[in-house]
Amino acid sequence: MKEKVVIIGAGSAMFTAGLVADLLASGWDAELALVDIDSAALAVAEKMTAKMIQARRAPVKLAASTDRRDVLSGATAVICTVGVGGRRAWEADVLIPREFGVFQPVGDTVGPGGTSRAMRMIPAMVAIAGDVLAQCPDALFFNYSNPMTAVCRAIRKATGAPVVGLCHGVDEVGHYLAGQLGVAKSRFHFEAVGLNHLTWFVRTEVDGKDVKDRLLEIAEGKLARERVWGSLAEKFLEDWKWQRPPEDPEELNPASWGFLESFGAFPAAMDRHVTEFFGGTFLRRGGYFGRTLGTESYSFERTIAGGDREFAIMSEQALSDRPLDESLLRHSAGEHEQVIDIIESIRTNSGRTFSANLPNAGRFANLPEEAVVEAPAVASAEGLRPVRATPLSDSQAAVIAQRLAWTETVVEAALKGSRDKFIQALVLDGSLQDPVAAQKLGDRLLSAQAVYLPWYGKGKKESGL
Repeated sequence: MKEKVVIIGAGSAMFTAGLVADLLASGWDAELALVDIDSAALAVAEKMTAKMIQARRAPVKLAASTDRRDVLSGATAVICTVGVGGRRAWEADVLIPREFGVFQPVGDTVGPGGTSRAMRMIPAMVAIAGDVLAQCPDALFFNYSNPMTAVCRAIRKATGAPVVGLCHGVDEVGHYLAGQLGVAKSRFHFEAVGLNHLTWFVRTEVDGKDVKDRLLEIAEGKLARERVWGSLAEKFLEDWKWQRPPEDPEELNPASWGFLESFGAFPAAMDRHVTEFFGGTFLRRGGYFGRTLGTESYSFERTIAGGDREFAIMSEQALSDRPLDESLLRHSAGEHEQVIDIIESIRTNSGRTFSANLPNAGRFANLPEEAVVEAPAVASAEGLRPVRATPLSDSQAAVIAQRLAWTETVVEAALKGSRDKFIQALVLDGSLQDPVAAQKLGDRLLSAQAVYLPWYGKGKKESGL
């Protein structure tokens, strides 16, 4: 069949470039439609994509619109990479909580940052899902937008749309662990189960043999180095103003290796994301093995600056008369990975296995039926179908269940436009122990993002969106 692919949120230029490169490499005779409400960002994505199509001389017909309803009809695949408010709104999500002693390295999944982001993302994504159901109900519907678990749960709860959440984190960590074991990725086989950005590697094998004990040996060595350097750093920083060696916690991922020791499974997507699920431990004052999260380790400002810089480079590439940088046409690592492979596997009934965010539906007895779980799924003619995997231990499931309570609360807050539920979600998150501080922070965040929250400021604590 001829594919018509619609990318909503195409102004995210790096994602769009990577996905278009993969689409062009597939050789499909296809239609591609780009959508973004930011006309300037859309113009960059459209011109860049047109140059890529021309460079490949690909049989791809291109369209672009600021209104998704102009292009959704007839779509066979809809891919969302929406970020309501962009990087400027994201900055408020992370920088305002710092005034309350909460330091996040990312702030797009959980913590106060993820809670705030969910409030503006969920209504927008539910509206998109409604249009998908109305105009292209048979289309494959993929979401890359964060907070992944909350967004996918809200879409299914509010509309029933069969959205599939995708993230490259599990596969990326699979590559990392294979490297730590000193084997080719093709020899390393695993199953990972949990929530997006906190997914436990419950099965790890090389050539069919369990390698958990070997991973535990690696963990012991890494954590021993961290303890040695940590104690030396404390002594010398106090006595001699000594600087920490280059191998800092950001390189070691000590929290993730420590969780392997404590919970019996390595978590994806490593320390930058995993620490945010343990707000009462790590995010409070940013304590992270002698450094501060979001500033000294995994600098949030560096992430934002990098995004601004990448968009500027893409803009120059798209809008200038100079030839296209050939590197844009090559497959690259990133969030766009695998979606073209998944579509191909579905169309050809190949039955390949991918990591996907889908309802639990009885696969894991110690998690709720309706919970959106990141776990193995098979791509075949039936679509992307969840399959049973190695079960979670009770302790692993307990960590996930705690976050699912937060998910349900923030979903309800966003769907109802409820300040009270939003405050409750901040308390459940655990980064703030003082309910009064949670109320003050909550009101600051709601006020900062008011332009994206049509219900806020109407003088009601509860109102419908």
